Amino acid sequence: MKVKKLVPEAILPTYGTEDAAGMDLYAASEAEIAPQETAMISTGIAAEIPKGYVGLVFARSGLACKQGLAPANKVGVIDADYRGEIKVALHNHSKETKQVKAGDRIAQMAILPYLKVEIEEAEELSDTDRGAGGFGSTGR
Repeated sequence: MKVKKLVPEAILPTYGTEDAAGMDLYAASEAEIAPQETAMISTGIAAEIPKGYVGLVFARSGLACKQGLAPANKVGVIDADYRGEIKVALHNHSKETKQVKAGDRIAQMAILPYLKVEIEEAEELSDTDRGAGGFGSTGR
């Protein structure tokens, strides 16, 4: 996947281990995030995600669980035709102001294939055992 540095100090995404599914995204600048606030954190990079794939931006488990910092939108979606800067809307769930420094790992991105479906309006849908049972309907 082609990745372009938009600023010289940007860090290209890296995989933490050989079998890691997500690549770490790094902050390109400093930010201060007050409790219960969200800040747009620049990565300083743009990517050419292959056609038929999507970049999904997830929280880094350690940062979210230990520091309370996680993407505000839970999962960011980067479409294959987007060529702008990848930014992370990082939300501070903690009760303390948090500092993000340039070079900090702020999120992880997985590149996954997706299926594009055609939408067809229908009067009826097929029956299933579950039917219209919603939230909690399959629990015991």
